[in-house]
Amino acid sequence: MLRTKLVCYRQALLFGEWGRSMSSVPPQPVPPLSQTMSRYLRALEPLVTPPELEESREGVQELSKRGGLGERLQRNLEKRAQRTHNWVSDWWQHTAYLESRLPLPVHSNPAMALPQQDYSNWKGQLGFAAKLIAGVLDFKAKIDNHTLLVEYLRGRPLCMDQYRQIFSSCRVPGPKHDHVMHFAGVRRPPTHITVVRNFQFFQLEVYNSDGSPLTVDQIHSQLLRIRSQSWKTDKEPMGILTSEHRNTWGQAYNTLLRDRINRESVRAIERGIFTVCLDAPVMRMSEERYTSRMAAQMLHGGGTYSNSGNRWFDKTLQFIVGEDGACGLIYEQATAEGPPIATLVDHVLDYCQHPETVRSPMVPLPLPKKLYFYITPEIKRDIEHAKQNLDILINDLDIRCFTFREFGKNFPKKYKLSPDSFIQVALQLAYYRMYGCLCSTCESASLRMFRGGRTDTIRSATNEALRFVQVMEDPQAGAEMKLALLKEAIEAHSTYTEQALQGQAIDRHLLGLKLQAIEEGLSVPEIFMDTSYAMATHWKLHTGQVSARTDCVMCFGPMVPDGYAVCYNPLPEHINFSVSAFNCCAETNAEKLARSLEQALRDLQELVLPRED
Repeated sequence: MLRTKLVCYRQALLFGEWGRSMSSVPPQPVPPLSQTMSRYLRALEPLVTPPELEESREGVQELSKRGGLGERLQRNLEKRAQRTHNWVSDWWQHTAYLESRLPLPVHSNPAMALPQQDYSNWKGQLGFAAKLIAGVLDFKAKIDNHTLLVEYLRGRPLCMDQYRQIFSSCRVPGPKHDHVMHFAGVRRPPTHITVVRNFQFFQLEVYNSDGSPLTVDQIHSQLLRIRSQSWKTDKEPMGILTSEHRNTWGQAYNTLLRDRINRESVRAIERGIFTVCLDAPVMRMSEERYTSRMAAQMLHGGGTYSNSGNRWFDKTLQFIVGEDGACGLIYEQATAEGPPIATLVDHVLDYCQHPETVRSPMVPLPLPKKLYFYITPEIKRDIEHAKQNLDILINDLDIRCFTFREFGKNFPKKYKLSPDSFIQVALQLAYYRMYGCLCSTCESASLRMFRGGRTDTIRSATNEALRFVQVMEDPQAGAEMKLALLKEAIEAHSTYTEQALQGQAIDRHLLGLKLQAIEEGLSVPEIFMDTSYAMATHWKLHTGQVSARTDCVMCFGPMVPDGYAVCYNPLPEHINFSVSAFNCCAETNAEKLARSLEQALRDLQELVLPRED
């Protein structure tokens, strides 16, 4: 009895800590209009021609007139901020994700490739999957019980809302835009996960009748039963439908749900806490190419002849465990960004190393429920089209993963330089060497310092970065000048990063001004219609740092057909990178950018290292 009271008291304290920290997270500010306008023009300077810049300057002056449209939109944005949980996050979720009609694999869903596990057969696969599932349930329990430690950045608590959104949720296609369904907060929240093997889906209850989660041994025995029911690969991979263009999938979705059996199976997948994909082994390649191949498997499943049928791309969380030791996850990011996912992964892998040894109750477990689908000729035709389109998309994506081993984040830290800014400036140099110019570069900055905050954009292509890369390529320039300009470029990026973290970047504010005008039925301001704005938001370099303690790397596809995606995880002594591009664009080459980036990092290291007289 005393122990029970102590546990309840401890949980009450932790709940209070969570509640107090969340109440102290401030609302996201609306930046001053004049500040955003001046910073916008400065962001254009290294990207556009003087005539284009002058045209934008005229548009900014028009929008900034006293008593004009800009003041009206700004005033109404500030009112919106007072009456909403977050003035821009809902808008951002819709415009960035739910209104997009592009397929989720490659174009939207990020994946994370984890270290290869030390097994190479189905027994090891099921053993690891059982521990992984138990680890995820342990993490979820911390969220449900408010015992997950509140995260802090620069001494300030971060909003923890995203953790509540990632379980028991799923994106659902719609005719004009999608929506996200959340089931965790309903009266009877889901108690099952879905497991997919050989393109067959199973509903697996993961809690005992007393509400306690299944033990690792119980989960393992249930996975064995799933394996015994899924020897043959299903002829019709239903999950492939979720890889389609969103309008096409939306139509197929409505067709699918006309049948009661299909409707029940789809709802079971959507309501599940998360999904586990038990993948077949893939063809072994050279060690150099293996990491890239594994990342591709996590990102899209490898194609219709591989494991792509083992996915339901709309599902928020899907953990992938391959029979050959490959493992990772893919997630639908309308609900959350990478950092909460990285925290979850760190916890789960720690748990897998030291799983809780709880004695399994001696009670019979219900047989995992196989989810059936009734395949009409129309649905079969939809699946065939989806298979063709997905294979075309996969063949068009070139992805290169590599580990830069000459230094990690400790090296720039030693010289009091921001590791993230150091890498971003190296990336600017790598791109400049290939193309002779800079391009619009976006890097996500978390806005979790604010209530309901999502992200804003760090613009890495700065005037300071342009001056540095130009001097770096000048054989007449001395090392001292190059080093001085490198530090200026790093400082400029660090300053912009700090501004973004404080809610003072420009891109979400610009989006808010544009959408506020549309919502009020007003003319969209001219600055959003000129060439400069189109160029400034054509993100040829889509980049992101996802820091995890685990030796892993996140990967995603480019945002534009002629662009690149670069993600990196800086660890103390090395850095993991993924670089992707589309083969259909003759101007881009992921392998070439990866090599250029490696050389740029070495050159920056040489600049920073003290010289011997």
